[in-house]
Amino acid sequence: MSKAQRAEIDAMLRQPQPEGPRSVEEIRAGFRALMAQMIVPDAIRTTQTTLGNRPALHVEPDNGPHVGTILYFHGGGWVFGSPETALPLTGHLVAKTGFGAHSLDYRLAPEHPFPAAVEDTLSAYRALLDSGTDPSTIAFAGDSAGGGLTITTCLAARDAGLPLPAAIVAFSPGLDATRTGESMDTKEGIDPIFTRKALEHTGAMYLAGADPHQPLLSPAVHADLTGFPPMLIQVGTNEILLDDSTRLAARARSVGVDVILDITADVPHVFQAFAGVLDEADEALDRAALFLSQRIRAAGTAHTSAE
Repeated sequence: MSKAQRAEIDAMLRQPQPEGPRSVEEIRAGFRALMAQMIVPDAIRTTQTTLGNRPALHVEPDNGPHVGTILYFHGGGWVFGSPETALPLTGHLVAKTGFGAHSLDYRLAPEHPFPAAVEDTLSAYRALLDSGTDPSTIAFAGDSAGGGLTITTCLAARDAGLPLPAAIVAFSPGLDATRTGESMDTKEGIDPIFTRKALEHTGAMYLAGADPHQPLLSPAVHADLTGFPPMLIQVGTNEILLDDSTRLAARARSVGVDVILDITADVPHVFQAFAGVLDEADEALDRAALFLSQRIRAAGTAHTSAE
């Protein structure tokens, strides 16, 4: 375990912040500056594209992609972030799996509150299917709010009668707009990034008065995950959102879904973004890449055999 690396990152994330709530513009600019410090692998190429009438970043390995598509949803509390800020994550997944990825620039709150993000991610998935992409070769992946969208998009796709993707990977997903997880209180102060107050500030922008007690806003508490594809959930013990992951994994297990709950000690929210700096980040991304490669290969093999 890389105790010194973890301590250095924790100290960096605890740098003093301005007092009081920040404006949306300040939040977005601060997040861009933070993510610009992360390492993006060299062995990828990116192209601006469109998916489901929304801008997207197409990320491919330099030597051409294998059969397999990652539909990626970036983090940022449904208020900030972009495909570019998520590139340290999508880039490493692409480099490690050899798959191509579409990272979606879904609409953000407060300009576009719930359910705009889910509408956009579902539309992007429909566009992939309509293009002829076999669902057995598609995986949803995302971090933080985007990790939450991997689940809610799958719920929306199932409810719309669409075939589901082969796998889901969620990094530190946000899965409970009711904020009822015990870790919201037990990890306060231990989490170097979030406080309950900060999450409620941005969360209110996304909710815009909507009732949080519904599956598309709080799947860890209210979703029926029956029929979901295998999922890998990665989270750190230093997160106030820890129980979002533990409760969703329990709900998935209770209805027979294959789920791996992968908890790493003493690391912050979306620690995988520190790949190249934090050993645990590289190891977690290796595990995520292995999971994706196994599930897409297995799903493709099963699909071919059924034919």
